[in-house]
Amino acid sequence: MYDVRCTMYDVRCTMYDVRCTMYDVRCTMYESYIINNQTMTIQEIENQLVGEFASVDDWLDKYDLILDMGKSLPPIDPKYKTDKYIISGCQSKVWLFAEYREGKVYFMADSDAIITKGIVSMLVSVLSGQTPDAIQSAELNFIDRIGLKEHLSPTRSNGLASMVKQMKLYAMVFKMKG
Repeated sequence: MYDVRCTMYDVRCTMYDVRCTMYDVRCTMYESYIINNQTMTIQEIENQLVGEFASVDDWLDKYDLILDMGKSLPPIDPKYKTDKYIISGCQSKVWLFAEYREGKVYFMADSDAIITKGIVSMLVSVLSGQTPDAIQSAELNFIDRIGLKEHLSPTRSNGLASMVKQMKLYAMVFKMKG
């Protein structure tokens, strides 16, 4: 486990099982969600994302924001980029790994499609570091509030639903294991 300090926000990230040195070099507001979400509620993180999208009017610019979020997603350990961790129901390949530590669920993800990587990055930033109960009860209304659903193709919408379903399933399993 790497203990990485974000010099801009003066917080630590021990969430990812990969070397996250980019936090010391480039710590944007979005990357702080990944780090800070261990102390923020799902609703607070969602509100920050909605605020970020509210600052952009044009949907092409919002797509660029999603792409940037995907680029900011810390890399997943290659050992989790196998068929075992692929989310079925997605048009693109999406790998999702979850672990349970100290009563909270931590996610790592990646995708072979940049827009999908941005979408899964938003979900990881909102849900990672939360309790299984919080994840299972999360309505994830930021998806509708930013207008994402209405701007996705039907296959991408199905993929988004599959990602959410898999993350909630991980939370349910971790809760049952206790």
